[in-house]
Amino acid sequence: MSNQSTFPVSSLLSYTSDALRACGLPERDAAITAKAMIEADLTGADAHGIFRLASYVKVLQQKRINPQAKMRVVNRGPATALIDGDNGMGHLVMTHAAETAVEIAREAGVAWVGARRSNHAGAAGFYASIPMAHGMIGIYAACSSANHMAPTGSAEALLGTNPIAVAIPAGEEPPVVLDIATSVIAFGAIRTAAMQGKSVPEGWLIDRTTGKPLTDPKRGHDALMEPIGGYKGAGLALVIGLLAAVLNGAAFGRDVNDFNTDHGGETNTGQFVIALDTARFIDPTTFAAEIDRHLHDFKASARLPGFDVIRLPGMERLRRREERSRNGVTLAGALAKQLNELAGSLGIAPLGARG
Repeated sequence: MSNQSTFPVSSLLSYTSDALRACGLPERDAAITAKAMIEADLTGADAHGIFRLASYVKVLQQKRINPQAKMRVVNRGPATALIDGDNGMGHLVMTHAAETAVEIAREAGVAWVGARRSNHAGAAGFYASIPMAHGMIGIYAACSSANHMAPTGSAEALLGTNPIAVAIPAGEEPPVVLDIATSVIAFGAIRTAAMQGKSVPEGWLIDRTTGKPLTDPKRGHDALMEPIGGYKGAGLALVIGLLAAVLNGAAFGRDVNDFNTDHGGETNTGQFVIALDTARFIDPTTFAAEIDRHLHDFKASARLPGFDVIRLPGMERLRRREERSRNGVTLAGALAKQLNELAGSLGIAPLGARG
């Protein structure tokens, strides 16, 4: 097999949905999950897209995720809700949470919806963008279902790479979508590098015994990931964990059950979504025009040497989505091979056989 293979988005969606259905998900749930996963591939968050499918299939087959989950709202107030995900796919739980937040915010102006007994949900920006699609500001954060970072000065992995995303609608300009892990890179990027046989830059990983930099991604599970901004990133990861996990009755710190291991039960992952109706503060048309004005001003500002363009959050995401929607998504040869083998084991049509 060549080093790379390119597939149309429709093939990735149908393949992913079929694979999840083969693991017991109902057709609608499989389609919702596939949409969230492949959107990650479209927008450049490759480590959260179809790359993750084999891992999801594995835990579904091990009965560590409930394919027939029945989510329910266990507590609801005028501007809040808490969802029990019934140990279902995180993509399903958080899509439901984001849609619930939009529904509440229409009435209350703002909504905070938390989730417990969820699972890894992929790219954070996808869920922040659901309120944004309704003209609202969306915020999403999660306590990761695996610990790869340490509190400042600690040699123990007690913190996840806890991501946060903020999505702000604009007018003519691309929307502002900030989607970041609180580590210097998402752990999925470490796994991707390991699959591709590549080293990683110094500054991503450190040896948990010596504190010295590591560049071998295959040692990722034994290493500590570096936080963004040193102690500030570690502090942000801690705060996100307290809000997304402890507040919702989900796992945090030593209670986290690593999603990536071959043993254990529920991860009890915690997340939250905030939806904010901008019309409660400012005329939406005025707001969009002001966002456009500032973004245009930033992009037109003087550039430093070596920069051809001023990059703002969401610009590259949109560019990649447009390009990959037209031309398809390119997968590394090792990943395409893995997916073809997975198709054989599940009894579904391989990617290359889909139109």
